[in-house]
Order: sequence, then structure tokens, then C-alpha cells
Amino acid sequence: QVQVVESGGGLVQAGGSLRLSCAASGRSLSFSALAWYRQGPGKEREWVAGISTTGSTNYANTVKGRFTISRDDDKNMGYLQMRNLKPEDTAVYYCYLPAFTNAWGQGTQVTVSS
Repeated sequence: QVQVVESGGGLVQAGGSLRLSCAASGRSLSFSALAWYRQGPGKEREWVAGISTTGSTNYANTVKGRFTISRDDDKNMGYLQMRNLKPEDTAVYYCYLPAFTNAWGQGTQVTVSS
């Protein structure tokens, strides 16, 4: 069983930056792609970015050019660097490892003030 823990969220002003971290334990991260999702207030959970086991990345149009997803399999860690944050980025951000059953974290809150 894989445990996933996100961290790095917080309150930031519009235009600011945050880096989210995703720590995986119990299995090697190298076996799975890694994705970030988010759920804003009153909204459904939406996909934000993904990175394959080989390092290929994809982004939602809403964050492309502002967010960067990365991974460090040696440390069993994933990251989401977020720049030029906007109030509409306010959400709980979740890390997901699709190769493992129900491998979601508890989420980390990101709040962007205008």
C-alpha cells in the first residue's frame, strides 16, 4: 500500500509562488506516473498536471506556462512549482499516483489573495 502526503500549501498574494511537494512511501515512485489535481471551493476536482515515469509532462491549459511538475524518484518525491499565482488557483491540491490503488493524498490548501 502506498501512502501519499502533500505539503507546501499556504496563503500567498496574487503573482506569488509556491512549491508543493508530494511524498510517497510504501512503494517506489518510479513505478508510477504522478499527477496533481485540485478542487476549488464549490467546484469539482480537476486535473492540473501530470508527469510520466520517463519525465514527459502535460499541463492543463489554465496553468500552462505558470506551473512546473517534476519528480525525484531517488527521493520518492514529486513537486509542483507554481508561479504567477492567481486567485482562481485557490484550491486544495492533491497528488495522485495512478499505478497504485487509491493512491491519493489528503491534500494541501493553496489560497491566493487578490
